[in-house]
Amino acid sequence: MKISVIGLGYLGVTHAVAMATLGHEVIGIEPDQNKVTSLQNGTVPFYEPGLTDALAKAIAAGNISFQQQHDDKSASANIHFITVGTPQSDANQAADTSFVFAAATELAAILKPDSLVVGKSTVPVGTAANLIQTMESISGFTPAVCWNPEFLREGTALADSLKPDRIVIGSNEKPMNQPLIDCYEEILSQGVPLLEMDLATAELVKVSANAFLATKISFINAMAEIAEASGADTVMLAEAIGLDNRIGKSFLRTGIGFGGGCLPKDIRGFIARANEMGVGSSLSFLTEVDQINLRRRQRVVDLASQELGALKGKTIAMLGISFKPDSDDLRDSPALEIALKLHSSGATVKVHDPISLEALTDKHPDLTTASSAIDTCSDADLVILGTEWRQYKELAPETLFPKTKTIIDGRNVLDVETWQAAGWKVIALGRNIQNG
Repeated sequence: MKISVIGLGYLGVTHAVAMATLGHEVIGIEPDQNKVTSLQNGTVPFYEPGLTDALAKAIAAGNISFQQQHDDKSASANIHFITVGTPQSDANQAADTSFVFAAATELAAILKPDSLVVGKSTVPVGTAANLIQTMESISGFTPAVCWNPEFLREGTALADSLKPDRIVIGSNEKPMNQPLIDCYEEILSQGVPLLEMDLATAELVKVSANAFLATKISFINAMAEIAEASGADTVMLAEAIGLDNRIGKSFLRTGIGFGGGCLPKDIRGFIARANEMGVGSSLSFLTEVDQINLRRRQRVVDLASQELGALKGKTIAMLGISFKPDSDDLRDSPALEIALKLHSSGATVKVHDPISLEALTDKHPDLTTASSAIDTCSDADLVILGTEWRQYKELAPETLFPKTKTIIDGRNVLDVETWQAAGWKVIALGRNIQNG
């Protein structure tokens, strides 16, 4: 099957490579010439485990190509996937769908009546209906449009594409879905559930899932606030309630909260869309979900002040700066915001991250970087674990030589007894840890 993938950001590149891996002929469309050149040379412009190797195999097999704009070749595609970004608007925190409509407008000018247009971008409910009208006014016919939300997790994106928990397809007419079902035949043959529904429901699936996950994270962090005031231990609490199969253990680890390019912007955009539809009160709780999440970042800064007093002139080591491990994504990273808050308070912040230091230096040259975790911690007045990279969880505490052996475990992943045995004071959010 011939496929075009329009927009080669994180989602687009991953989806394009996944479709090529399944044996489809994929044409990636991206106006940024630097991205196109990079991908043509086999270089993925962001870090994602396994994706570079998969791209190399797809290029070698002749299954994938990249170009800046549509031509006769891309116009002949059976399916056009729209995978552009929907960033948060600075004006009102709503999702900015201008890139989606720009991509659809350009596509409509060359679209053939027998081609299927598939939206994968995360959009406010109602976007697809407006998109169909926009494209129809340009193409002169009513385009076949499906919405097929993505559920990728950074760090496991390719596996999530090839072995998803479910495939969701929304459309106005069920027969319209068949080309997309055929496209995913190899995935569906593995027993992956297929859910067919209307366009509006499909648009709601992704943002609803993200809102629920964010709520679950903020719930346990709200319990951490209660635990810190009462002397309870949220890690033990999470284990106890997580054994209830109605609740489950995942997303119940207390810490500095969620970040990245999806959960924060999606819940804010969801709130904005509900307000536009006159049902804002139905999602008012998500405002508190967002605020709980942000408070956990400030809590780390407050703990640093409690330990060090005035932060001016102090050196603080930050282990990890990306929003999650196995990613170089700094968007809305809790660890990065904490580092910047500490810096603005007068501290010297030394940062180590296995992947993200180059991007960090480009964006925030005022933060000091170090080549290793050991160098980062050397002579520090305080150490903070900000991102739960495996190498930090496996660190031998006796190999680190800070000025003061105190660490704030922002992710609750360290073996407390091991660190205490090595002479460290361990502080963790939502825990009642007794240090000697």
